[in-house]
Amino acid sequence: MELSQIRYFIEVARSQHMTKSAEKLHIAQPALSQSVKRLENELGVQLFVAKGRNIVLTPCGQYLKNKLEPVIKAIDEIPDELEAMKDVESTTIRILVLAASSLVTQAIIDYKHHNENVKFHVVQNEDDDMADIEIRTNLLHWKDGLERPNKFICTEKIFLAVPDTAKYKNMTSINLADARRESFISLMGSKQLRSICDTFCRHAGFEPNIIFESDDPTAVKNMIGAHLGVGFWPGFTWGKLESDNVRLLEITNPDCQRDISISYRTNGLNDDTVKDFYDFLTGYFTQPE
Repeated sequence: MELSQIRYFIEVARSQHMTKSAEKLHIAQPALSQSVKRLENELGVQLFVAKGRNIVLTPCGQYLKNKLEPVIKAIDEIPDELEAMKDVESTTIRILVLAASSLVTQAIIDYKHHNENVKFHVVQNEDDDMADIEIRTNLLHWKDGLERPNKFICTEKIFLAVPDTAKYKNMTSINLADARRESFISLMGSKQLRSICDTFCRHAGFEPNIIFESDDPTAVKNMIGAHLGVGFWPGFTWGKLESDNVRLLEITNPDCQRDISISYRTNGLNDDTVKDFYDFLTGYFTQPE
């Protein structure tokens, strides 16, 4: 069945008058009659029978009308639905967040205060390839000095958070190998950051003894403050550590830093919206000199 055949059949089925239907469809009556006849031949059933000067549906014709009317209605609604989807897409930003989720969340909240019509779809699936903006993390890797207009790199120092006990009382820095016998409060939610911190430990010659996992800064701080272990602390994205029970030590060896990359891509639907939020978001990651 062709779409034109279906439309012609539905119109004739509604009017039950071939001439009136031909006039409404702006085609010649013989052409309309031939279209209906071809449809009957294709389906192998009679759809109409004559009744005086009019025609009426056969049971098969009524069945086909009942089946096809919702289909035609759905097809006719597609342009308006696609237009509505385009409007939504133009104001929706899909973000893949694999690092600095707290900072990104705060940026979204602040941005929404002045851009109420913008919608956000936040995902944390590494395999997602539909994101307009991606926030990822890795070991320091951007060394070629080339400018990338659609990518921003923030380098972040990672400290070791330790309990404020006599052992660490007068210390401001530490060689990570000296913490090899400590129990570690480890990052869990961000697989990338967890992998980076595990790499730091391997570079220092040991595998961390992990007794608790969380990517909640408050939970990590409380566990360390309770003298249950030590943990890595991203100095910029997790913010200053304000606690009488926990202190941050700079790690002198290995060089514990990571890159946070923010990149965006254009798709022709919401380019201006994406670029505006990208500029806003990267402002959150611009550390003061």
